[in-house]
Amino acid sequence: MIDPLQELPGYLLRRASAASLVDLNRRLEGLGLRHTDAALLVLIDANPGITQSALGKVLDIQRANMAPIIARLDARGLVRRKPVDGRSEGLSLTGEGQAVLLKAREVMDSHEARLVAKITPDMKSVLVPLLKALWLREH
Repeated sequence: MIDPLQELPGYLLRRASAASLVDLNRRLEGLGLRHTDAALLVLIDANPGITQSALGKVLDIQRANMAPIIARLDARGLVRRKPVDGRSEGLSLTGEGQAVLLKAREVMDSHEARLVAKITPDMKSVLVPLLKALWLREH
């Protein structure tokens, strides 16, 4: 079969992303996390006190969608909320959140290693700069 879609960079990026996320979600499943949960834990750990709104902006998640994700992490005892002002709450990881993050980072690091193992060393050196150029110039 002739597949002209395989010559379209945007199509290939979407397919590569979808395949990668399916694999990552499967690997995180044992921790009761999805890729978005793990990303939030990483960002909260790196930015203690960050607000839900700021997290949503970084990950491009709508406010209405952020609330249930943070509520789920809070209900599991992974994050704690601390009032910042009248409307905002700063988020930080609990001890349990730190423990789950350590396990999630192992899964994520293993996933990333498997992902880049599929390409040559020459390609590795340009992959991240190339992806950043395609994505960050739009923001």
